[in-house]
Amino acid sequence: MRTALSGLTTRGRCLLAAGFAAGLCAIALNERDLLRVAAFVIALPLLAAWLATRARVGLHAARFLSPSRVPVGAATEVRLDLRSTGRLPTGGLMLEDNVPYALGSRPRFLVERLPRNHPTALRYPLKPVMRGIQQVGPLMARITDPFGLAEFDRELAGRSKLVVVPRVLPLAGLPGGSGMGAGDDGSVRLRSGQGEDDAVVRQYRQGDDLRKIHWRSTARRDELMVRVEERPWRGGTTILLDHRVVAHRGSGPTASLEWAISFAASVCLHLHRFGHQVRLVAEDGRVLAGGQSDGGHSDTVVLDSLAALQPSHRRELASGLDPGAGQEVIAVLGGITPSAVEDLIRYRPRGMRSLAVLLDVSAWAGASEDAAPDPADGQRLLTSAGWGVTIARPTAPMAQVWRELCASASNRGPIVRADVN
Repeated sequence: MRTALSGLTTRGRCLLAAGFAAGLCAIALNERDLLRVAAFVIALPLLAAWLATRARVGLHAARFLSPSRVPVGAATEVRLDLRSTGRLPTGGLMLEDNVPYALGSRPRFLVERLPRNHPTALRYPLKPVMRGIQQVGPLMARITDPFGLAEFDRELAGRSKLVVVPRVLPLAGLPGGSGMGAGDDGSVRLRSGQGEDDAVVRQYRQGDDLRKIHWRSTARRDELMVRVEERPWRGGTTILLDHRVVAHRGSGPTASLEWAISFAASVCLHLHRFGHQVRLVAEDGRVLAGGQSDGGHSDTVVLDSLAALQPSHRRELASGLDPGAGQEVIAVLGGITPSAVEDLIRYRPRGMRSLAVLLDVSAWAGASEDAAPDPADGQRLLTSAGWGVTIARPTAPMAQVWRELCASASNRGPIVRADVN
């Protein structure tokens, strides 16, 4: 009873107080008709509170997202399945689903009558404008009686995860020799005979397929040798993503960091489409996707890692190691100082293919934000070190920035190697 009374609204409490007052007056004045009215007025809010309590206990809901993984700007549909298991039908049900601000406003529904043991489906769309791992819910239900005398709140459906991945835009073309590793174009490497052997052989064992006998190795070693692996040599590409807070400007979905993440995602998926091995690393050398596991070649792994990526509070760009680990590098850099450029160049030998996209983050900056380094200074230093460089601005489409980067890879000067004694 105490729980039921706690759900009385102001109207219900006033009606209950009026009933007790009428009852006292009826006893004092010996008015039986007034006493009957007082009993009815007292019983009405109590009955309404009891019915609302029973309806709250028998209310159940489930939430379904279709799809549960969407890119920024795409729509997903949320379905709420409501069901009442109480003995009486539920009426006067107000529903509000908690939705993060990045997904839009909170949807509200008013259900006048919810039949017993009969599921009712409610739907509403979501169109996220920010990437991230978003939590939808819980669903808050407010049960009221038809007279508005009692109401109770209940949390339903829990929370559901919505993965909002970066927007991926189509790109065209590849840098000359891309994916072949360091330095030379792929055609030069293949003509010069560099690379791994196409076949790995071992001694013949009983039961091996005779079609896999490697006759050249058999003749050389004078014993049967079989081929166990046959693959062309292929290098890899490392995408270096600078996601430091100090290197970017702007806020929300139009920030330079979001542009850099979307561009890195587009490049990764574009290279995957051509069968390239891709590593995605942060400015501190931390591998975000790729590495030694085959999962790095999955578009889903790359996009999910970028969806969960948070801005870094690190101030230095270089980690003291070659970010490409011997592979070619495509660096997506924010505002970068000349000293940071020199640190990056120090760990990248001139003979290794290196490309960079420098964001002119001042074009993304708000009126109250500090000035950012001029990307032209970084471009000059990187170009003199043999890098292919292009500058990105918010007005330039990503496809155009990628074409300019591919052109800068073809226009690099001759590669100089130090002689080894």
